[in-house]
Amino acid sequence: MAQRAEGLVPARDGALLERAASGDRDAFDLLIRPRLDRLYRMAVSITRSETDARDATQDACVLAWRELPRLRDRDKFDAWLSQILVNAARGVVRKTGRVRVRELSTEADADGGNPRAEPSVAAETDSFADSNAIQRAFGRLDGTTRALLTLHYVEGTPLAEIARATGSPVGTVKWRLSNARRALEKALEAERR
Repeated sequence: MAQRAEGLVPARDGALLERAASGDRDAFDLLIRPRLDRLYRMAVSITRSETDARDATQDACVLAWRELPRLRDRDKFDAWLSQILVNAARGVVRKTGRVRVRELSTEADADGGNPRAEPSVAAETDSFADSNAIQRAFGRLDGTTRALLTLHYVEGTPLAEIARATGSPVGTVKWRLSNARRALEKALEAERR
């Protein structure tokens, strides 16, 4: 994924930003549409629920539309939008307080024994099992840690842009990212035991 230079908004988006800030809904739609997939993926990484991620993404877009006229530094639009999304996703998680439930089959196995979990593709290959372990380990992390890892490693967001979005110095972002990697490694070790 090509990274934007220090989070600057491309010239075409700058014109759209100006129009959208003046109330042009079509311009806002053209501005947000190419960013929706990234926003949604970030929201899924925080909420761990597709439904909650859709709600958070929608909430973030509505708030961005409302607050866009107040955005002073238009070059920081992507960082600003990312921070709105992170806050919206955290809010959805707090509001819903969802608990993950794994469904088990109620049918007895072939021997007429106890109910058992449905077989999954994850058990078929080692690489998929590793992927599944990574996903479970990722799920053990708090939403802020997941968001930081997703922003930097999945979305390719530069450290300077994350720093602007969080209002933290770049050094602090590096430190938090290092801690997040260590937390993921520990969670992965626990999953593999």
